[in-house]
This record gives sequence, C-alpha cells and structure tokens, in this order.
Amino acid sequence: VQLQASGGGLVQAGGSLRLSCAASGRTVSRYAMGWFRQAPGKEREPVSCISMDGPFYSDSAKGRFTVSKSNAQNTVYLQMDSLTSEDTAVYYCGTDLDCLVIRVGAPITFDSWGQGTLVTVSS
Repeated sequence: VQLQASGGGLVQAGGSLRLSCAASGRTVSRYAMGWFRQAPGKEREPVSCISMDGPFYSDSAKGRFTVSKSNAQNTVYLQMDSLTSEDTAVYYCGTDLDCLVIRVGAPITFDSWGQGTLVTVSS
C-alpha cells in the first residue's frame, strides 16, 4: 500500500489548509482511514479518522477539522480551519482499524507511512 499525503504548507494562525491523501494498492472505501501528525520532539498522534461508523476527531481537532473521502478518487481529505501554532507538525495518513486509535487510544500499528506533509502555522 502507498499513501501519499500532500497539501501542507506555511499558513498564518487562523488560516486554513486542505490536506489530501492519495491511496494506491488499497481502496479507501473498504478501510477506516486516519490522519495522524507528529510535531518536533513529540510522538505521532491521531487527529481524525473516517470509517463506516462516521468521522472521529481528537479533542484538539473537534470543531476545526473535517475529514472526508472520495471513493471515486480513492483519496482522503482533511480540511483544517482556524489553525494555531499548536497544529504545526508533519501530517500523515494511514489505516486505523475501526478508528480504534482515536476512539479508545489503541496503539498505532500501521507502519506503511509515506513522507507526510509538513504544516507550519505562524503566529
């Protein structure tokens, strides 16, 4: 499986970005897909996940981020609004079985990470 995240960049606090995750070798409609991020010096953490049961968000993402997917494009998106400096990180996409990582804190077991996309929010 190859998951390529894109759409990151430099944005001012309060601004917006839309990230994309293009999948190959895996059909996103059949899997729960998650967005994760890793800030410098910190562990990778879940941000959002989309599954048949609906979208799920971390506490920091609720009300500001929106996850969606296009089965036709085999792509998952993350719309990020009202960005703050705390959102600065490298963002990755990956599978998250039943969105358990974000829902109950299950360990991250996905290991086919792509390069990720860097989001930098200036204050």
